[in-house]
Amino acid sequence: MATYFYIRVSTKDQNTIRQEVKAKEHNVPLQCVYMEKVSGKNITDRPELGKLMTVLTKGDRLLVDSISRFARNTKDLISLVDQLNDKGVIFISLKESIDTTTPTGMFMLTIFGAVAQLERDYLKDRQIEGIACAKDAKIYKGRKPIEYPKQWSKYYDMMKQDIITGVEVMKILDIKKTTFYKLVKQYEECL
Repeated sequence: MATYFYIRVSTKDQNTIRQEVKAKEHNVPLQCVYMEKVSGKNITDRPELGKLMTVLTKGDRLLVDSISRFARNTKDLISLVDQLNDKGVIFISLKESIDTTTPTGMFMLTIFGAVAQLERDYLKDRQIEGIACAKDAKIYKGRKPIEYPKQWSKYYDMMKQDIITGVEVMKILDIKKTTFYKLVKQYEECL
């Protein structure tokens, strides 16, 4: 029976220190802390969460700072917690004081998960409204165009000659999959 802590922030620029302090406060050993800097929108795009889910066994405890750090919508939250329950793992969200070993804890988890999703949906709606207002006022610039990383053409040519793979190019240039494919498409359109 071990205690694990899952830490997540949405971008590489965000700081994990606050969550790391929580893990230390709960005496979670460093090797039992799983941390990643990725969007929580899609649970399949979170490699550290995937690793953690395979390590957890019956009797283990999984702590998270808050539900929003673990899942961004109710469906994913319930799915993940069901997987944990099937394994006999205790899930605890510190901020919401939720312990899923009780029926009340599961009920509260569902409520807080729905509220977190509602909050995210409201945020997206406000963002869309703000962009529309900025466009009407002619002050919206949109997302900056993707710039080619240094030596892009060299790596592109190597990839096309099957010297390296696209995955290797992404790692070398430290770019995400979506950015990589946008760059490839944009580059090939210019050829």
